[in-house]
Amino acid sequence: MWLVVLFSLLIGLVIGLKMPFLIPLLYAKYMSIAVLAALDSVFGGIRGYMEDGFDNIVFISGFIVNTLLAAGLAYLGDRLGVELYMAAVVVFGVRIFQNLGIIRRYLLKKY
Repeated sequence: MWLVVLFSLLIGLVIGLKMPFLIPLLYAKYMSIAVLAALDSVFGGIRGYMEDGFDNIVFISGFIVNTLLAAGLAYLGDRLGVELYMAAVVVFGVRIFQNLGIIRRYLLKKY
């Protein structure tokens, strides 16, 4: 099972590096926030799975809602002339590190 996951990850990395996709500078803020929101949801899903509390509907809805909310904050901030996207960066960054810390502690106890 892990071999399939690692092989798929390797194939994805090779394809991603061979097919460069440039994002216009205008959308760079939105894309960075979308990536942070996605990472937050993924690490939250991994944490939920390890704690036997994973729910697919909660994961997918959180993924979509977090991404849209973060992009909405960035857009609203651009319209108001305020760097509101930084609030999303800080919040998602803190949550990612909290989830990683909990996952790390869980793995250390298990192994």
